[in-house]
Amino acid sequence: MANFILQRGRVPLLISLPHDSSFIPDDIAARMRPAARRSPDTDWHVGRLYEPLAQALGASVLKPLASRYVIDLNRPADGHALYPGQRETGLVSTIGFDGDPLYQDGREPDGAEVQQRINEFWLPYHQALTQELARLCAEHGQAILWEGHSIRSRVPMLFEGRLPDFNLGTAAGASCDDALQTQLQHCLESQSRFNYAVNGRFKGGYITRHYGEPGTRVQAVQLELAQLNYMDEASFEYDTAKAPAVQELIGRMLRVCLK
Repeated sequence: MANFILQRGRVPLLISLPHDSSFIPDDIAARMRPAARRSPDTDWHVGRLYEPLAQALGASVLKPLASRYVIDLNRPADGHALYPGQRETGLVSTIGFDGDPLYQDGREPDGAEVQQRINEFWLPYHQALTQELARLCAEHGQAILWEGHSIRSRVPMLFEGRLPDFNLGTAAGASCDDALQTQLQHCLESQSRFNYAVNGRFKGGYITRHYGEPGTRVQAVQLELAQLNYMDEASFEYDTAKAPAVQELIGRMLRVCLK
């Protein structure tokens, strides 16, 4: 059984949601601390935000069935740091965004288990991502990869103060061409409801950096949302009053990718 869900679309846009799931298999959860079993660092409800937009636009969507606590699909399989010199969680992390341990003492995964998770979860997701991008390029001559993420608005371990509402990352301009970044930035500049950053604390994770190569016809961007704008960060409940404004701006940005 595949450990991901791929919905194939008809336009050259693939939306990847690698932290969408909160599911942790029982054999792993049994060794974790009670607070970690809820997978609090999930990118809560990003599927709910993006999937109606993808359906309307005809975009492909790829999402996992397992939590980032099982394995982080947006980290390189060799485990090297994305932000050297800054504290961060890893490929198979043993700490959460609050810095607290995820596992009971002495029950952390060993090297063999990490490799098993790579084989079972990481490799299939990236194979599906690679194949879908290749399909879109073959059919359309190009592909845009959109990485959809979200995070609590305040995570002291990762950044100081409050995160901007919309955080666009293009690997400092390396993962997409200048025209696309400029057009996406204009979407953010042309509205006043949400504040934003471009290539700030979040410049794009492994997927954006690895797959975004404009010279090979694949452009990639990452959008990191501050969760307080569409959900309650304490209860993880979706906020049906707030979310539509977030969804509308995301939709405008996705349509820019298809111009």
